Amino acid sequence: MKKKFILLVALIASGSLLGLTSFALAGTISLINPLGSVNSFTALIVIITTFINGIIASLAVLMFVIAGIFFVTSAGNPEKIGRAKKIAIYAVIGSAIALAGGGLITVIKTIIGVS
Repeated sequence: MKKKFILLVALIASGSLLGLTSFALAGTISLINPLGSVNSFTALIVIITTFINGIIASLAVLMFVIAGIFFVTSAGNPEKIGRAKKIAIYAVIGSAIALAGGGLITVIKTIIGVS
């Protein structure tokens, strides 16, 4: 009697679980693109490089301001004036590299035919 009861409970439990698969198949799933309008890898690279170039340009302006502050507060000390000049030179070099990087990406896009 006990075996029949256990078998009956097992059959009822497994039968009630079979209906749950229809709920799993009924829904539709739609994925939203987290990148917005970006639909290709090249567009993603363009967005990333534009963002990085903006950061580099902002840092270059900040470094020019810092170099100016160092130059104004040097009080004629040759070491501090030299430090301010080095900072300004490195800011110019960084800006040139950032501009060259943007131009290089444009050239590569033209060569491989990406609009």
